[in-house]
Amino acid sequence: MRWTIVDAPLDSSGAGRGEERAPAALRRAGLLDALAADDGGRVDEAWLRDPVRDPASGVIGAAGLVRAGAALTARIAALLGDGRRPLVLGGDCAILPGICRALPPTTELWFVDGHPDFYDGATSTTGEAADMDLSVITGHGPVAAIGQDGASLDPGRVHLLGHRPPTDDSSRAETARIDPAIHQVPTPELLRLGAATVGTGLAAGGDGPAWLHLDLDAVDPRDLPAVTYPEPDGLRWPDLVALVTPLARADRLLGMSVTDLNTDEDPDGRHTRRVVEVLAEVLGG
Repeated sequence: MRWTIVDAPLDSSGAGRGEERAPAALRRAGLLDALAADDGGRVDEAWLRDPVRDPASGVIGAAGLVRAGAALTARIAALLGDGRRPLVLGGDCAILPGICRALPPTTELWFVDGHPDFYDGATSTTGEAADMDLSVITGHGPVAAIGQDGASLDPGRVHLLGHRPPTDDSSRAETARIDPAIHQVPTPELLRLGAATVGTGLAAGGDGPAWLHLDLDAVDPRDLPAVTYPEPDGLRWPDLVALVTPLARADRLLGMSVTDLNTDEDPDGRHTRRVVEVLAEVLGG
């Protein structure tokens, strides 16, 4: 099935950081041609220009996030209804709750990220919805600010892959919040088991539809420093390719989202071009 590329330039800081410009940069670097993909356009509502943290929910740009999420839900639902396979280019991980509301509730989520994204409005130090997207999706995040009423997906069908072990009090508190039903394979365990083994097992081992979410900060900053919150000791490019390739080529995959390329940290565009090369290798088959 051909991919249909959709831009969702949401930066949940509300400050217009480089994640907002990532979809356009990936297009300029030739992603559509590299994948022979259809052009699904841009979700114009999926942007934020409100850096104010809502005192009730603790989330930046609460009203704008609700608007962006609703527009994403409508766009992804329409594409899936037409038999398309969306490739959604963020922006940051705040795009994911809107996407997941468009998916069947039985969908399995393969969540590849350097962070668990399991804060809420009280525990996040930034107030960015990208700190909280997985907690929102599984029913543990701020409801009012993101328009999420309960869990979109069953936590028992969520696989959290490639996150780093906690290193400070804040990340330990975040890790303690993670729903115990979520299947976790942090980076050290993933590398011990073998990235290809983990990816192949997940692709073949489940039933029902699946969605693949890739936050590029899962990649070690030695290979990809152009992200907003880099974490050391991540997956090198070959590890990421080995993990993601069987997931991206699974017959039951509904679609994929890619987030957190920060073009502010890539002035000459070489990291953007490398991301296009990797996506072409992973998705091109």
